[in-house]
Amino acid sequence: MTHNRRQFLGALGAGAVASAGPTQQATAQETPVVEMGNNYFDPIGLHVEPGTTVRFEIAAGSHSATAYSNRIPSDATAFDSGTISEGSFEYTFEAPGTYDYYCIPHKSVGMVGRVVVGRPGGPAEDSQIPDGDVPESDDIVEQGSIPYETFADGDGSTAGGPMGHGMGSGPMGGWGGGPLGGLPFVGGSLAVLGGVLYWALGSRHDGSKSDDAAIETLDARYARGELDEEEYRRRRTQLEDDK
Repeated sequence: MTHNRRQFLGALGAGAVASAGPTQQATAQETPVVEMGNNYFDPIGLHVEPGTTVRFEIAAGSHSATAYSNRIPSDATAFDSGTISEGSFEYTFEAPGTYDYYCIPHKSVGMVGRVVVGRPGGPAEDSQIPDGDVPESDDIVEQGSIPYETFADGDGSTAGGPMGHGMGSGPMGGWGGGPLGGLPFVGGSLAVLGGVLYWALGSRHDGSKSDDAAIETLDARYARGELDEEEYRRRRTQLEDDK
């Protein structure tokens, strides 16, 4: 009787351990998620190990997750979710290397992403991605995941206009400079005239630069999903007509 009771308790304990094992394993196997929002993938750069399934999930709008057939490892299969407006798409990355992908409807505005499986490698490392921009593969591996917003903010830059250093420079060398600097009235008058001409010409050039900067800002806002397609086209057309 004692022997049978011990066998029963032993079998019961073994069954409990066996039932707990798969539950813990399933919890450990998390599926990375890439959100597809208004003209962006987030994260834009993702590092995973071979055999990892990644879920591409709609956050807003209609998008696709489509691999460049010539920018994935040679022994990999190009994935393509097709354009979807809800739900998600999953793909299991088996072959090590670098995978570049894009959104079919928004490739022209730079909606692209990169997944590095294991170590970087393959055709994607040989040239720049043709649409938009993605993080360097080594940075993706080092950080594990690079959010879109972080990458987009780090890629911006500003530059000063042609008047950035003031109006004092130029061939007249200021009020008393130039070959006529010894004649206060004549030299000063020419300096003023030169300054006015410089300002007038610079203002025209600066206006063109301002228009270019406005268009760049508009493009960036559209890429971040702050503007819809119709509003973006309307504003860009207006800016181009004003140049």
